This record gives sequence, structure tokens and C-alpha cells, in this order.
Amino acid sequence: MRTRQPDRRPLHPGFRGSDQHTPGEATAQARGVDLTVTHAVAHLDRSDDGTLTMTVRNDDGVPEHLGMVATPDRGRGTLVGGKSAQGNGMLDTAGILLLDGSSVTFDGDGPRVLLHHVHGVTAQHTLPVVLQFGVAGLVRVRAQVTTA
Repeated sequence: MRTRQPDRRPLHPGFRGSDQHTPGEATAQARGVDLTVTHAVAHLDRSDDGTLTMTVRNDDGVPEHLGMVATPDRGRGTLVGGKSAQGNGMLDTAGILLLDGSSVTFDGDGPRVLLHHVHGVTAQHTLPVVLQFGVAGLVRVRAQVTTA
């Protein structure tokens, strides 16, 4: 049986992503795409459950949505919306809303990403995470891992 190799092509022509050497940070920049992810940390307990905290800056020129969070071995994060008078960070049918020109912090009272039975933590205490956005597409980040 043949093993399917992952598709490593960029999602957008002219895509310029970060070099991914800095844990917790990623950028996605191309025509019509300008997202920055900073401070990505997976906070895990002894059962490998926890949360993913991060800040996402959207300078796309249009509203963006975080629709899915994936971890190794087909893991999925659960998106939980935050509370905002302007709707920024709230959960709707497309995912977590990220208004243009804003930063949304996934932590505390804001939106959150819940993680369950996470696999794939590296020897460098990082967790490969794929974030799926409506406009920017897939953004890969290596979240730093803390354990309780």
C-alpha cells in the first residue's frame, strides 16, 4: 500500500510565509493576505488536554475567520468564541471572526482553542499546529508547549 505524501505547495501564488524557525510565530503574506500569529503556546496537562493561546493580527483588508485548528495524528482543536461588542473574536458559522486591522488574543475572556488528547509534541517542546483561515488558507505554526 502506498503512503500519500503531503502536499507542500503554497496555497496562494506569491505566498511568503515565515521560516518557522521561531517557535510560536508565523506569518502569511501574499496578494490579499497579511496575517501574523504570535505567542502561540499549547498549555497541556498530564492527560495532554489543554488550550492553545495565541494572538492573531489581521491586516488582509477584509474580515477573516479562523475555521479550524489541526494538530498531529488528525487532532482537532475546539473553537470557543469570545465576547465583543464589535463581533471581533466571536464564533459564527464560518469560525472565529477576525476583523481587518485588528489583533485577537485567544486566551482568557477572548476566543479560545481547546485541545484534547494531543499527540506529536516534539523533543524541543513544540507542537506543530495548522490554522485554517477563510482568506489566508492554511498557516503552520510551531506552538511552544507548557505542561501543568
